[in-house]
Amino acid sequence: MRLRTAAALARGTCAALAVVFAAAAGAQTAGAWKPDKPVEIIIGTSPGGPQDHMGRMLQKVLQDNRWFNVALNVINKPGGGGAIGFAYVNQHAGDGRFVMINAPTMLSNHITGKAPFGPNDFTPLAMLGVEYECVAVRAESPLKSARDLVERLKKDPSSLSVAIGTSIGNSAHLSFAIAMKAAGVEIKKLRTVVFNSVNEGVTAVIGGHVDVTSSPPSTLLPLVQAGKLRILAIAAPQRARGDLAQVPTWKELGVNGSHEVWRGLAGPKGMTREQIAFWDDVLGKAVKTDDWRNDLERGQIENIYRNSAETGKYWKEEYDEVRVILTDLGLAK
Repeated sequence: MRLRTAAALARGTCAALAVVFAAAAGAQTAGAWKPDKPVEIIIGTSPGGPQDHMGRMLQKVLQDNRWFNVALNVINKPGGGGAIGFAYVNQHAGDGRFVMINAPTMLSNHITGKAPFGPNDFTPLAMLGVEYECVAVRAESPLKSARDLVERLKKDPSSLSVAIGTSIGNSAHLSFAIAMKAAGVEIKKLRTVVFNSVNEGVTAVIGGHVDVTSSPPSTLLPLVQAGKLRILAIAAPQRARGDLAQVPTWKELGVNGSHEVWRGLAGPKGMTREQIAFWDDVLGKAVKTDDWRNDLERGQIENIYRNSAETGKYWKEEYDEVRVILTDLGLAK
């Protein structure tokens, strides 16, 4: 009788534990977050630019893999160097359905006072890719190498004009200034010419109206292949692949001037841990798909992914470094 009672008690204990574990599992599932209404991917630029392209590619990969049961809409809100888009996202605090493709201008515009929003006003979600700016001259330029460029500017920082698009203190400007500072050039005296678009600046260089351009490789390569431009250096930590394989890095030339121009994803302030975990999961899977990898490779963008925690740490470190350069340029507020 005692044996049967003990066995019954054991069975009862196991059943009770099973109920406890099932309840815990149910609580964990209930705590998971997934959007139950349409998701908006905000682009702070006009259609057709690199941020717009990345946002639409992200939309395609997420939809094609059916990781969402709701619609994913890409919405362009250009203006103010991304400020209009950030203001819109900022209105949806704590709502993980509103995310925005962002870039280093989120940091630089805050430092220069162009935008009221900085990294502390948003939730870091991911870094989705990195490209590296190149320095190029027209094919007939007397500057035959990056060393020629550096020596000229060390003697007289204002002796050459440098084209950038689309605003002072942006990634193209920072990339060039970081390299020149590392080379010993007095960067506050650099003669920078700002154009309404990257293409306008490059056209001015081809026409001989400006001496040098700091621009992304995706803009320069077709013109290099057409024999209109020559690329002198790339601000990457190591040589690029494909059509850029013959371009030396600043590091190879003795200049510690690498600089990442990243594209990432930010959410509104106040997102929950469950919302962040959801985006970590789907983005971590998205960047491993063939469609994503192939698209970045075609655009000469490195498939460098950082999750939410890593991105938050990166933002802070990058903000401090960019402030130093912008202070040296006399642009920090």
